[in-house]
Amino acid sequence: MDEIEIPTEHLHEAIQEKVEEEFKKEEKRESGWFMYVAISTAFMAVFAAISGLMAGHHSNEALISQIKASDQWAYYQAKGIKAEIKSLEINFSKAVPADVEKYKKEQEEIKKKAEEAQNDSTFHLEKHIILSRAVTLFQISIAISAIAILTRRKELWWLSMLIAAGGLGFFFYTFL
Repeated sequence: MDEIEIPTEHLHEAIQEKVEEEFKKEEKRESGWFMYVAISTAFMAVFAAISGLMAGHHSNEALISQIKASDQWAYYQAKGIKAEIKSLEINFSKAVPADVEKYKKEQEEIKKKAEEAQNDSTFHLEKHIILSRAVTLFQISIAISAIAILTRRKELWWLSMLIAAGGLGFFFYTFL
């Protein structure tokens, strides 16, 4: 008896072509998604770098202002000591009362400068803290984006975008 031949070669080739076609479609879809992840991650890195530079600047400014405030407070105390010495001299009739008033007036001006420098230091320190938070959120979002690519999980990428939005919130808050 003759065996019936079923032409499976053609069927096998057709299945293989369909599998390759679907694989290419999936690859194309994933490469588009990968591009979005790559671009968004690059933007996160740029904002992290800018935030880091700005945080460093505000940290330096806070330190400089604090040093100025300390100098002014030392000067303020020196004027107070001079005024006290002059008031003791007045008690012994060697000095003029106007000298004491001059030192007291200078001391008030110095106090204002010291308080301004302290306020400036506080302002820059607050900006530094906010920008440091932004940097932290950007770094976390970059790490989660990398995990999203490795695991091919879009929901992780969306999470990284949400965290990056928080970083952007802190970043732009410093300009208010």
